[in-house]
Amino acid sequence: MRFLLTLIGPEGGWEDITPEQVAEEMKHWEAYGKETVEAGAFVAGEGLEPTQTAKTVRGGRGEERVVTDGPFAETKEQVGGFYLLECKDLDEAVGWAKRCPISEGGVEVRPVLDYAAYGYDDPAEAGATPAPKS
Repeated sequence: MRFLLTLIGPEGGWEDITPEQVAEEMKHWEAYGKETVEAGAFVAGEGLEPTQTAKTVRGGRGEERVVTDGPFAETKEQVGGFYLLECKDLDEAVGWAKRCPISEGGVEVRPVLDYAAYGYDDPAEAGATPAPKS
């Protein structure tokens, strides 16, 4: 079963630390990522650029879509990154979240929806070719 660990916390702070401090902080993330890979849990994971680089597209099916600057919600805490992990159950996923080296904020743990249970045939599972990276 797949779980999304969403990293949520205050934005910023990296601009106020030295390159040596950045390198030291990244060691924690590297160790955590390596641990998830070695355990066979890692599926995907990435950090995100600051919210000022974001765009939000709103509107429902059949409606004109509206594009705005910024994240989907104005809050003090923002999504900073994610891990997509394969775990046997929610308890295992929560265990990974507890070990996540986030320094402030929290980690939301949420099961990924099993579309097959609703009769959906995932094109990626059917051998569709992924779009090339640009």
